Amino acid sequence: MTAPALTEPFSIGGVEAPNRVVLAPLAGIGNWFVRLQAKRFGAGLTVSEMISSFAIHHRNEKTMRDLLVIHPGERAYPGPIAFQLFGQDPDVMRSAAATAAEHGADIIDLNMGCPVPKVMKNGAGAALISDPAVAVEIARAAGEGSGLPVTVKLRSGQKNGEADGYQLALRLVDEAGVAAIAFHPRSAQVKHKGSPDYELAAKLVAELPVPVILSGGMSDTEATLAAREQTGAAAVMLARGALGNPWLFERVLGLRAEPPAREEILGELGWIIDRAIEHLGEERAARYLRTFYPWYLDQLELDKATLVAFQQSDSIDRVRVMLAELEPQTSAA
Repeated sequence: MTAPALTEPFSIGGVEAPNRVVLAPLAGIGNWFVRLQAKRFGAGLTVSEMISSFAIHHRNEKTMRDLLVIHPGERAYPGPIAFQLFGQDPDVMRSAAATAAEHGADIIDLNMGCPVPKVMKNGAGAALISDPAVAVEIARAAGEGSGLPVTVKLRSGQKNGEADGYQLALRLVDEAGVAAIAFHPRSAQVKHKGSPDYELAAKLVAELPVPVILSGGMSDTEATLAAREQTGAAAVMLARGALGNPWLFERVLGLRAEPPAREEILGELGWIIDRAIEHLGEERAARYLRTFYPWYLDQLELDKATLVAFQQSDSIDRVRVMLAELEPQTSAA
């Protein structure tokens, strides 16, 4: 059976996305303006960066101010917004999911795949793959607290060769009523290295009665379309390949063939700078944006000294001057 086109809508627990290309939950990055950018370029579903359920439960000021936010501009584009939560306590998750729903989430996504040691050592993230009973309780609690569809993002296992994540996905759907699974078919042990096990993903797609959203290894258009064809996944989730390259959403959806021009790259970086200032204020944005500059500027084949100057700058005004110097020059008539 041929999988539906990525341009076709699909439903997650009764919540409809206008297409099947999803922005992944990018830790430390997936704030409202990164989600808005993805929507501008066609993403049918966007997911927040992962947010601590404990921080929400205890009303941490920075979490409530910076992370649990949906910008009005996001609602100008079709498609749901999911808040991704992580944690290991079902009661805390129930409370946090309720608060996330109150703050406008359409879907609650749960992180059960993060391989970062400081997350796993507390029993959250990929650690839950080895504690399926608690994982099911957490998913059930998130649904009870929010009243929203619950999805789970997880990996194939904690170590190479394991398929515990596959088995957990089956239990989450059967016992907790999870509405979709975002499946990254690599182990937590390898993080982003090595080749994803798309055969295992295809097996999960065939077995689950709910949508499987494929994650991992899809850094460009060709790799994304090939992985989707191999697995038959309901949707694809773009992550690091879309950093500094929101045009990837358009290309995967068949809306664009050519790479972005220099003017487009510089213009989009300017848009990111403006939104970061709106979100964080100029002083905080100047520091935060140092991570973003290489994603855009590496595409322009600049010399190392210029790249370093951007990454070391603590002044937005200076960055704007440097960007203006990179604009293509129009020859006089």
